Amino acid sequence: MWALASMTALSLAMVTTSCSDDENTTAPDRTWSTDGGIVAADNLLFEGNTIGNGDKEFVFKGKQTLPKGVYHLKGWVYIADGAELTLEPGTVIKGDKGTMSSLIVERGGKLIAQGTASEPIVFTSGEAAGSRKPGDWGGLIICGKAPNNQREQQIEGGPRTKHGGSDAADNSGVLSYVRIEFAGYPFGVDQEINGLTLGSVGSGTKIDHVQVSYSNDDSYEWFGGTVNCKYIVAYNGWDDDFDTDNGFCGSVQYGLSVRDPHIADKSQSNGFESDNNADGALVSPYTTATFSNMTFVGPKAVSAGFVNDTEAGHIDGGSFFPDNGSGLGVFQSAMQIRRASRLNCVNSLAIGWPIGLILDGERGNTQEQAQAGGLMLRNIWFADMDIVGSDANKLYEDHLVTGYDADKQPIIDATQPSFSSTFFRAQSGNRVTTSDELMLSGRSLFNGLSADFMPQAGSPLLTAASFAGVTGQFDKVNYVGAFGTDNWLEGWTNFDPNNTAY
Repeated sequence: MWALASMTALSLAMVTTSCSDDENTTAPDRTWSTDGGIVAADNLLFEGNTIGNGDKEFVFKGKQTLPKGVYHLKGWVYIADGAELTLEPGTVIKGDKGTMSSLIVERGGKLIAQGTASEPIVFTSGEAAGSRKPGDWGGLIICGKAPNNQREQQIEGGPRTKHGGSDAADNSGVLSYVRIEFAGYPFGVDQEINGLTLGSVGSGTKIDHVQVSYSNDDSYEWFGGTVNCKYIVAYNGWDDDFDTDNGFCGSVQYGLSVRDPHIADKSQSNGFESDNNADGALVSPYTTATFSNMTFVGPKAVSAGFVNDTEAGHIDGGSFFPDNGSGLGVFQSAMQIRRASRLNCVNSLAIGWPIGLILDGERGNTQEQAQAGGLMLRNIWFADMDIVGSDANKLYEDHLVTGYDADKQPIIDATQPSFSSTFFRAQSGNRVTTSDELMLSGRSLFNGLSADFMPQAGSPLLTAASFAGVTGQFDKVNYVGAFGTDNWLEGWTNFDPNNTAY
């Protein structure tokens, strides 16, 4: 990985200040000053020049604002400690496939990406319209100084950057009205960059109105940290939609995930995947994040004839299979909570998944914590699930797991329902139903997918929420799921990014 990084051309170049790759307009006369590929001053050259040396890392220092325009990102570009890079609304950053480019905000650095509903900031594939695929470039990584339960960590995916510290209120900048498309290049096994990776990002950071589409790994992954997020979308990702690890304890409200029934990961794809850490160790801070007003639209809700089998002709990658080493697998659950995680979710809706909830008891004490009230799963509605719950990873049966054998295979008591489904049904406000009862609409928004997500007038979802006992920074709305009567997706989202001319 380090050899790959050192050989990669790490550069950032502006193509134009309009949305045409063929036009190269005159821009302010500003220049970079570099020393061995390291940026030493805070000026830029905006005339199509490549910035950085092909055999050296490219590290941005100082403070600079990129005027609205279309730019090419090449290789791994770092925003260093003390640096601040601001992107104006309407800016487009195209990731280069040949150099597997990524933008990495290091501890103490700031990215100010404040778009607007009418002029979002877009990070997307540099490939031509119509031929973009998951994993065309690396992705966006933000690292901060907030706590995690491993103290100091190397960020997942390969870059040099570490994250973690003791400043819960750390500020890594702004990500608002931003789209991230076709990211997540798989550098190696368990070395994929996600669409948006957040390592120990603090609560001083602003994250809202972010859409991650066609990521080649998780759409979002939080490794520790305290950042709060609102209005986030995971669209047609490869692996998990929202992955929480290493003591993430922020508040997240209003989230939508929609799955392409042709795309699932070999590790089994979930809406939530939540760990305290990889081995389930009982170390603090625990993963105690609280999510409210989430809507998970699963593969069954998108395709009425869906079969959860790679041999059945459904999970084949479709036109978005990147042929880059990513392995296709099957869909698993709307929510998988495991390895000592104490994740909380309230006032949320999941439709059309093979499994509703997995409280995995193999490692850590997640089930024990659930029994003791250490995690909250309330006012959650499940619709059109094959089964409500399972007690083990890759177990598609609603039976009680009583332990594990010497080969770490679950021991099943088929005479009793799973702990997970029993627990789910017993929690206040939880409901198992069918999508017909929900009175949903909205499918016309999606590119050829028959997925409804918004409650119509009279839907029981509109009055079903409760915030009793919920802590964190939340709007106390009345509805379950990501939407009430207002559609916060309007204006800034894009559900057909492959065919968009940037």
